[in-house]
Amino acid sequence: MTQPLRLAEEAAADDDLRLDAVFAALSDPVRRAVLARLDGHELLVSELAEPFDISLQAVSKHIQVLVRAGLVAQERTGRISRCRLDAGPIYEAAVWLNRYSKYWQDQFNLLAVALEDIEKDRAADRRAAKRRGARRRKHPRGRS
Repeated sequence: MTQPLRLAEEAAADDDLRLDAVFAALSDPVRRAVLARLDGHELLVSELAEPFDISLQAVSKHIQVLVRAGLVAQERTGRISRCRLDAGPIYEAAVWLNRYSKYWQDQFNLLAVALEDIEKDRAADRRAAKRRGARRRKHPRGRS
């Protein structure tokens, strides 16, 4: 195997490992909530832990998973640990997912056509009901 080919395969394997780490990190609702809290904010670990009904230690473990996945950058000053979101890996995951959008885009297009057909049928039904109502008013029942 040539050197460039081997390097390309190693890079692809590294990309796969990073993607695995991102999806594993995003698979937990607590970690997704931590990321949501960090969106646009830089927070202390203790501030991140406030809304959760789990221990500070448990939140710290979740944060470490996010750090290893590259989703959170953590800076320590003494005993104080400040966290911020790093959305780069989320973007990379979105790019990977987007490769498969063609499969669900066709389904969305079919759904749009079906909904349009349903709306046309409902509009036709409303027009027909309106015409029937107008005829009844012109010719009340019981009179010839």
